[in-house]
Amino acid sequence: MPQQVRGVIARAKGSPVELTDIVIPDPGPGEVVVAVRACGVCHTDLTYREGGINDEFPFLLGHEAAGTVESVGEGVDSVQPGDFVVLNWRAVCGRCRACKRGRPQYCFDTFNAAQRMTLTDGTELTPALGIGAFADKTLVHAGQCTKVDPAVDPAVAGLLGCGVMAGIGAAVNTGAVSRGDSVAVIGCGGVGDAAIAGARLAGATTIIAVDRDATKLEWAAGLGATHTVNAAETDAVAAIQGLTGGFGADVVIDAVGRPETWKQAFYARDLAGTVVLVGVPTPDMRLEMPLLDFFSHGGALKSSWYGDCLPERDFPMLVELHLQGRLPLDRFVTERISLHDVEKAFHTMHSGEVLRSVVVL
Repeated sequence: MPQQVRGVIARAKGSPVELTDIVIPDPGPGEVVVAVRACGVCHTDLTYREGGINDEFPFLLGHEAAGTVESVGEGVDSVQPGDFVVLNWRAVCGRCRACKRGRPQYCFDTFNAAQRMTLTDGTELTPALGIGAFADKTLVHAGQCTKVDPAVDPAVAGLLGCGVMAGIGAAVNTGAVSRGDSVAVIGCGGVGDAAIAGARLAGATTIIAVDRDATKLEWAAGLGATHTVNAAETDAVAAIQGLTGGFGADVVIDAVGRPETWKQAFYARDLAGTVVLVGVPTPDMRLEMPLLDFFSHGGALKSSWYGDCLPERDFPMLVELHLQGRLPLDRFVTERISLHDVEKAFHTMHSGEVLRSVVVL
C-alpha cells in the first residue's frame, strides 16, 4: 500500500521550503523504497529551490543520502530489504554508447524511478536529481542504490552521494593524481576539501589549498593540505608557482567554477599539467583567453561531472578506506539537523560556517 510520510518540498521559485506530507507509492518493476537515515544539504538543492535547474515545481529536495532498503519491486535482485545503501544520481544503463565502450562512468542514459511521489492531493513531485531524500522514505530506481558496509555512520556515507564524491573523484578519477604529484585546489568548500582529501589519498606530496576565507583554509589543512594560500591577501598563481619550484602544480582543481578561478587554475599549472573544473559555472559565464596560451601550455583541460565516479566501484571502496582510518570523511559533517531545519541550513551554507549540514532521521 502507498505510504504517507513527511518530506521537504519547494513549491515555487525562491519560496522558503516547507515540511509536509507526501505519498510514496509501492515500488514498481525495477524500483526500491528506501528508508532514509541521513541526507546532506547540498548547494544543488538550493539551486533547485531557486529555479536554477528547471521549473518543474514542486520539488522534493535532497539527494546526498544513505538509508536502508525497505521494499523492492518486481525484477530487483541487486538489493534486498535490510540492505544499507548510498543513493546515487547516476544509475548506469549498460546500453548507451558510453557503457558499450566500457566507460559506464560517462553513461548518457541514467535511470530514475518511473513512478512519481506525490503530495496528498495527488500533485506529482519532482525529486531532486531523481532522488528526493529530504524525507522519511523515498522511491528510487534500484540502480540508484549502492550497497556499502553498514558499519559506517549514515551521515558520513550519504555524503558520497554527491559533493564528497565529486571532489575526491575530481582528484583521483578525472585528475589522475598520483604519487609524488603537486596539486593545487582553488576553493575550499565541501567539494574542494574533498579534492584535497582525494589528492592526499592518491599520494600527492604537495597539496596547496587556495581560498579567501581563513576558516576554510584551516579545514583544508586538517584534510591534507600541506600549504595554504589566502587569495584575499596574495596572488594565487604566483603563490602556487612559488610553492612548486616556480613551475606550477601538476594538477590544479577549480572547485569554484568562475572564469576568474579557471584562469588562475590554467596559469597556475605546470607545462603539460592538468586543469580540472569541478565547480559548476552558471549559464551566463564566458571565458576569453589567447588561443596561443592553450597551444603553448599543452597538457589537459578537463571537467569533472560527479567526479567521473562509478558508484558500485567507488562507494564501497571509499567507505572501506574511511572505516580503516585512511579517509577522514567524518570531518565533512559539521552539524546534524532535522527535516525542520533545512531552510535554516540553506542560510548557514552561505555564511561559510559549515562544510556540510546533514539531516539525520
